[in-house]
Amino acid sequence: MVRRSLLYVPGDDPDKLETAVQTPADVVIFDLEDAVHPDRTPEARRAVREMLDRDADHDPELAVRINPYGRGGARDVEAVVGDAATPPDSLVLPKADGAAAVEQLRAHVRDLGADAVDIVPLIETAEGVVAAEEIAAAAGVSAVAYGDQDFTADVGATVTDDKTESLYARQRLVVAASAAGVDAFDTVYTDIDDVDGLRDQTERIVEFGFDGKLAIHPDQLPVINGAYTPDADAVEWAERVVDRAADQGSDSVGVFTVDGQMIDPPLVERARTILERARAAGVR
Repeated sequence: MVRRSLLYVPGDDPDKLETAVQTPADVVIFDLEDAVHPDRTPEARRAVREMLDRDADHDPELAVRINPYGRGGARDVEAVVGDAATPPDSLVLPKADGAAAVEQLRAHVRDLGADAVDIVPLIETAEGVVAAEEIAAAAGVSAVAYGDQDFTADVGATVTDDKTESLYARQRLVVAASAAGVDAFDTVYTDIDDVDGLRDQTERIVEFGFDGKLAIHPDQLPVINGAYTPDADAVEWAERVVDRAADQGSDSVGVFTVDGQMIDPPLVERARTILERARAAGVR
């Protein structure tokens, strides 16, 4: 499953919810937290639940960002999982500071009989970054996401154009996710009109190893998806690698060569990832 682009949409705006699922986002996140005024939370829960039930046969994966579990999040879960005929594919848990909050949410979801609902902890505090390994490895987690604005505020960092102040947090998240065998998603890019800046940042986080990037506007999706679209040379190389690996008759084969390059199992896995992204982009 390729999740290159993940689009936030305010949960209290039915028109935007309807529009979001028609976009090229791989994941649409119905937001009950930051995008919704607390006074409108009941209306947002109802709108999200109705959208989930109406869009049972959807193209993008559907997620819901709940409020922090102890501050309204539990009631969000009851509304969009317990009361919904069609629960979301995943729940995004903000301010994840350790595995305990993830485990509490997981137990709640299981009590509601919705074992298939995954959890995506949003790591956006210093405590969360330090606990990234245990959070990523917690039961039910399918990915972890990085929240830059809250993190830099939490540590008192000076925000720079090249984001050097976030380098450690980003790389720690990618490593933790990889060690746990789950995806890693990068933070939103807040300047909607800065297409070049978004492209540069997305290309950089692809190099870091992030599997996808969060978005706050549909116009950002083509840029993000484009950064995750391999070029023709990469696709051709990946096809040769995967075909050669198949010829070996085992995924556990040690090494072989393609075009004079030594290929070992990690490179075979990289080739498969390239082909998955190519298929998602419709170029293969």
